Amino acid sequence: MNIELILQLVKEELGIKSGIRDNYITAIIKGITKELEDEKGLILEYENFYHLLFIVDYVAWSYRNKDHAAMPRHLQYRLHNLIIHVGRG
Repeated sequence: MNIELILQLVKEELGIKSGIRDNYITAIIKGITKELEDEKGLILEYENFYHLLFIVDYVAWSYRNKDHAAMPRHLQYRLHNLIIHVGRG
């Protein structure tokens, strides 16, 4: 997994230019990839841009989501598609 690439894409999505939040965003990236692999049973292919962009969008949403609102429908839909197409480990 290329955490640096994911970090840079998330920062671009969020409009963050400095490195001040890098540690926090990196922790979110690691937590989400661990959740997807361990809890959801996905076998992620980091060379697959569909997988990569889903992680970026999920991390960006998690970063913005301070009130623990439910996952947006578009992310739920994409997650379900990943579970169906990629399969569980």
